[in-house]
Amino acid sequence: MKIDGSVALVTGGASGLGEATVRQFVSRGGRAVIVDLNADRGKQLAQELGDSAVYARADVSNADEVQAALDQATSMGTLRAAINCAGIGFAMRTLHKDGTPHDLGIFEKVISVNLIGTFNILRLAAAAMAKNESEDGERGVVINTASVAAFDGQIGQVAYSASKGGIVGLTLPAARDLSKAQIRVMTIAPGTFDTPLLGSLPDEIRAALASTIPHPSRLGRPAEFGALACHIVENSYLNGEVIRLDGAIRMPPR
Repeated sequence: MKIDGSVALVTGGASGLGEATVRQFVSRGGRAVIVDLNADRGKQLAQELGDSAVYARADVSNADEVQAALDQATSMGTLRAAINCAGIGFAMRTLHKDGTPHDLGIFEKVISVNLIGTFNILRLAAAAMAKNESEDGERGVVINTASVAAFDGQIGQVAYSASKGGIVGLTLPAARDLSKAQIRVMTIAPGTFDTPLLGSLPDEIRAALASTIPHPSRLGRPAEFGALACHIVENSYLNGEVIRLDGAIRMPPR
């Protein structure tokens, strides 16, 4: 499927993996709707990219806000891609050392944003894409972001791993559900990437993290994630699969 002339909605699009995806998509001739809660950064990026991008504030777990963002996307042209990069994480053990159990509200919040938010985008974007004219046998693609934590969750990652494992689990059935509508569903499971969160860490900690990655022994670059997302859009035979983008890392327990 061609990116040139098409529209993508990218959640978490104002920074990190989402921003890199927006930049890659636009560089290939596409247009993007930047969905993010950070209005200042979202508007700044949209202004930088000119007519090729607009900002839409939306909580991914809120159906009305997501629908408004999708309406904005379809007003720009043909929505061919929805790329889920929005997500949150909290480090908390199932039981604290003093015996206090994991906060249920935090667990529910992580599931709400990461898993329910992803599915909310998927279902509403699919409904919009189903109205598209078929182009070379397809109408669109939804790309989700999981994590290697879905497979190698570490101590303190029970909520985060559960949310990302849910994304992995829905990928194939969603692709099968949407096959008659000619809409593909794919998931990327990134490893340790050089996002703004890690950028704030001291150099020695960043170096220690990089040393755990077999090859290349460095943090992933957001542009590499964006490039893979764009390749998935363009490669019509990729469907119903989870791709680990992680330099062969397998996370230790802690």
